[in-house]
Amino acid sequence: MSSSPEDPDGTTPVLAAGCVLWRRSPATGALEICLVHRPKYDDWSHPKGKLKPGEDALAGALREVAEETGHTAAPGPELPTARYLADGRPKEVRYWAAEAVSGAFAPNDEVDRVLWLTPAAARARLTRPRDRTLIDALPAGISLP
Repeated sequence: MSSSPEDPDGTTPVLAAGCVLWRRSPATGALEICLVHRPKYDDWSHPKGKLKPGEDALAGALREVAEETGHTAAPGPELPTARYLADGRPKEVRYWAAEAVSGAFAPNDEVDRVLWLTPAAARARLTRPRDRTLIDALPAGISLP
């Protein structure tokens, strides 16, 4: 386990936040989920990232969405929190459902591609199974046509 002056034994969870970012397809009106590709890990995931010291989790989630996808988002209900080990240290990621309201993607240092996919296609594309449960947890009203 790695440690830091604030956490000498490496047991305090790393705090992070993100969103299951969604929109209605401009062409069909069907629900689409945004996934981000991170070249550093070569994975597909929901936009998320570590919180800054003292940062509110929801504010951090919306900041990460903007940084990684170029979109501003209207937050909806909170989704289940993911807890897992990352590099031998506990990590806790709070998630919200959030609707993309404006913006456009431009590749950046962390994310080189985004995809807007149907929920089924997004579930299949996600790298980690734990991320799939977040799509399943979206409120029923969001998935209605």
